[in-house]
Order: sequence, then structure tokens, then C-alpha cells
Amino acid sequence: MLDKLHEECGVFGIFGHAEAANMAYLGLYALQHRGQESAGIASSDGRQIHVSRAMAYVNDAFDEVSLGSLVGSMAVGHVRYSTAGGSRLGNAGPLVIDCAHGEIAICHNGNLVNATELKDQMVREGAIFQTTTDSEVILHLYARSKAPTAEGAIVEALSEVRGAFSLAMMTKDKLIAVRDPHGFRPLALGRLGDAPVVCSETCALDLIGATYVRDIEPGEVFIAGPSGEKSIKPFGPAPLAHCVFEHVYFARPDSLVFGQSVNEVRTELGRLLAREQPADADVIVPIPDSGVCAAVGFSDASGIPLRMGLIRNHYVGRTFIEPRQSIRHFGVRVKLNPVRSILAGQRVVLVDDSIVRGTTSRKIVKIVRAAGAREVHMRISCPPTISPCFYGVDTPQRSELIGATHTLEEIRKYIEADSLGYLSLDGMLTAVGPRRGSYCTSCYTGHYPVEFPRDQASYLQLALKLDKTEPVAP
Repeated sequence: MLDKLHEECGVFGIFGHAEAANMAYLGLYALQHRGQESAGIASSDGRQIHVSRAMAYVNDAFDEVSLGSLVGSMAVGHVRYSTAGGSRLGNAGPLVIDCAHGEIAICHNGNLVNATELKDQMVREGAIFQTTTDSEVILHLYARSKAPTAEGAIVEALSEVRGAFSLAMMTKDKLIAVRDPHGFRPLALGRLGDAPVVCSETCALDLIGATYVRDIEPGEVFIAGPSGEKSIKPFGPAPLAHCVFEHVYFARPDSLVFGQSVNEVRTELGRLLAREQPADADVIVPIPDSGVCAAVGFSDASGIPLRMGLIRNHYVGRTFIEPRQSIRHFGVRVKLNPVRSILAGQRVVLVDDSIVRGTTSRKIVKIVRAAGAREVHMRISCPPTISPCFYGVDTPQRSELIGATHTLEEIRKYIEADSLGYLSLDGMLTAVGPRRGSYCTSCYTGHYPVEFPRDQASYLQLALKLDKTEPVAP
């Protein structure tokens, strides 16, 4: 399918609502873009945790019977794309266990860089793991904790892990939301009447009619239970490292992420791109859907009209059956079709958010040329991606990233564009506003804010240079 970096996961939680499971179901609908492999909801009636999961889209994962079984006034939900562990039902969230601290359900967005190290140690000590996810490592640490309370056990467990985690967790009587001290992944707090709601993006609050209150802060543990709500910050301070790619691609444009409008940031990326990488052209064409906001900004700044010259088929599922005969560019054409009346005879600027391997960009350029475009110029609203992400994004190995292995001119020739321009790193950070220093840009620079175990090179997809002063160069 389209050659994109894959979304990580989406989490949702609600406490004290008569239709908690139904609200979680709707919230996951809004977060479907963050994970399309599996969907699951766990609920609690104060006595027992109930769970329903499926390897499917949210719409197919639940029906009236499954939702009806999720009784109680508290629920957590999860949509998943596997970044750690395989794609199978056993790895789908929420994961639920029962231990000395009682039942607990966990929904995790992120990736723990020392999960394998911790798991290997626990296995040597006799632990038995049922999944291949890093989330289960947290549950084992929780079960082993000697803390007198569930909240204390959660804090103790999370104090041993490193990396990215935005968590929605639920015991039989409490909703607990936690964000790692670096704040890699977003996690918002809202309110539906008197019920607190936590979710990966504010678009989930909009769908259920909830009000956005604030973000769960980096390093914060938010607890809602029978005695009310409280927040603690039990972890030591750490440099902020918000994932800038949330603004570039992952998050929905109608969300607030890290306190900023994704639509406004993405549009500003396009404006700055037009100033840095202008093109003498007749029409701006976004590559839908992720290139639309940046294309609007590019058109605003350049004065070149924007037209929807590529139409996306939104009804393509996760898989489709390819015919036996060879159809050129079939994998792209099933999702994108050119509008010949817009493209024929025109000098076209294609605007997209990123180039990963380059294979899809190459096919799209060919499709636009075949539709009669006189010139095709490609503009990308972020810098070249030169390094994998290890904090909750599924990225190829560095050797597969065309920005890491080819020069700008080599990439242009490969995708067969008349010109190619990327937004600079400085331009991207300018677009995210005054808190530019709080963002993680490791996929563009090779600088990683959280150190990896030295023996985890294979798990981390490439042999990283451990000297932090020297970035991974393209």
C-alpha cells in the first residue's frame, strides 16, 4: 500500500460514565488512524474487569453483543499497530492480568527501549510471558512490585522502564493515566459531564462531546477513583522530547497535540516550504490525505492555485486481492486516481509529508505524468528521514530509508520528478512554534534522546553509534 511510516497506537479511558464502553467505542473510532491492526476495550463494574478484543477495525471488532458484555462505568480502549511484538490477537490491547495487586488492564502507546533487556532478565528468573509486546514487561514489573498499593506498584514498575509510554490503565475501581517524563507521545485529559476522559488525541473528545481540559503532563500520573481525582509526579525530571512527526503526519488535523492545533502547524509547514523551496508551476496538488494541509499552506504562500488532482479511494480495506495479470502501479492506483482535466498540460507541484523508501512517490509521479502533466515537481513538508524511530513508530531499517542512502539529486532521479525540495529542519521547528526545543527530531538527525542498551542493536534495527556527539549521517 502507500509507502508511509505507520502510526503507533491510540489509547482511550473514561471513568464514572453510565455508558463507558460505548464512549470508549466511539473514542476509538476517532483514533482509528493511529492503529488498524487490532482494537480492544476493557471495562469494570467495580468487581471484575471485562475485555473484548479483535484483529479488526473498530467498526468490525465490536457489535451490540460484545459491547453489551462490557458492563460498568469505567473503560479503557486501544487501537494498535505493532511496533514491538507481532501482529496477532494475543498481542492486542488492552492486556489484562490478575496478580497480588488485583486485576489491571493496560493500553500503551509508545515503545520501551529496554524492554528486551528487562524481559530477558525476568525470563532467566522464571517469568513466563504470554505475548511478545513490550507492554507485558510493565505488567510483570507491576506484579512483582512489593508496593502496598496498586498506584505505588505502577510507579515502581514504570521507574524501571525507559522510552516512550502514554498509558491508559484500569484497576477494578480506578482509571490511571501516565505519560513518560520525556512526553514523547501525546495524551489529553478531557471531561464528559463529571466523567474524566483520557485519550491520545482531542479528536476523540470531540466525537463524544467531551471538553478538552489539558494535556496529561510529561511524568504525570493521573488517577480517578471512588475518592476523587489526583495527580502526582513521581519520576525525576527529563528533557522534553515530543515527537515532531505527530504534527507532520500522524495526528488528525482536527486535533490539538502538545497544546497546538495540528492543522495550523501543518499549514505553516506548507507556507515555509513554499518560501524555502519555490516552484514555477501552474497548480498545487496535495497527495491525499496527509499532504492536504501543507498543500494549502504552500498555495497560500506561493499564490499558485490548489486543486485536488489526485482522488483517494477511502473504502479500501487493510487487504485487497490483486488480479493475476500485471497492472502497472496497481498498489497505488487502488487508492489514488488522477483527475486528468486538472493535470493535463500543467506544471504540477505535488505536496506530501514525507518520502520513506521512495517507491510510492515514484509511482505517483508516473501516474501524474501519464495523466498529461507537462512537469512534475515534488515538495516535502519535512526534512529527509534518515534514521529509524525507536519510540513507538514503525520505521524501516536505516538501509531502507532513501533519505539516508541517497543524495537529493539521486532521490529526484529515482522518483523521476523535474525537481525535488524538502523543508529544512529549522523550517520544521519554526512551524511548531516557540517550544521548538521540546521536540524529538531523531528520525531527521540521528540524535536519540534516550540511550539504548548496548546489546540491543539487532532489536533496534541497526547498529547505532553510541557516541551521542556524533549523529547518524546520511
